[in-house]
Order: sequence, then C-alpha cells, then structure tokens
Amino acid sequence: MIVNPDSFKQIQLNLSGLSTWLIVLGVAWLLGAIGLGWLVQSVLILFAFILIAPVIGFFGFRWWLQRNLIQDDCPVCNHEFTALNKTQCRCPNCGEPIQVAQGKFNRLTPAGTIDIDAVEIAVKQIEE
Repeated sequence: MIVNPDSFKQIQLNLSGLSTWLIVLGVAWLLGAIGLGWLVQSVLILFAFILIAPVIGFFGFRWWLQRNLIQDDCPVCNHEFTALNKTQCRCPNCGEPIQVAQGKFNRLTPAGTIDIDAVEIAVKQIEE
C-alpha cells in the first residue's frame, strides 16, 4: 500500500484564529480568578458602549432632523424648498431673505419696514 506523505496535511484544520480567542478568554478568566473581575466587566461595558453609541446617535439625529427640517413654499415666489427651523436663509429661486419660525417660512423685512398684504377690491359703479 502506497501512502502519500502530504495526505496528513490535508486533514489538518486551520485553528490559527482560535488560539487568539483562547488566550483572551484565559486572561479574562485569570483576572476574574485573582479578584480583578471588575476590570474585565469594565472593558466589556466599554466595548458594548462603543458598539451601541453610534446606533443611538443615528436614531437621535434622525429624530432631531425630523423635528427641525421644514419644507414650505417661499412667501414671495411660491417656490418649495427645505430649511432648518428657527434659522434665516434665502430662497434659492428669488433670493428673498426668509425667516423660518414655527414650521413656516416668513418674509424677513428690514427694521422700519411695514410689510402688508394687499387685497384687491372689485370696484362697483354707483349709478346716480
């Protein structure tokens, strides 16, 4: 019977990554055994915080953005655009300064300017 000398190498498993995890678990067990379990718990809590903080931050940012992103029409040219609440911006269509307050766009006028809304009234002829 002829035996191939390389056949044993084919059966061998690749366990190089397993040894690293065994060393980490061994060090954690050793620290817990000598009374430094609080150190292991602190590292695990820090690791969990590092994993969870970006997820909480992402959903927190989405919640804040949903509350503060306002989409409305320009009061001058009726062009619809988006801006942040409680800010000042310019209309991208007509360039008019806009104040964003309470979820609506308002025309920003300089001090001393009286801004009115004109209403057209139909004229009736009175016959004498």
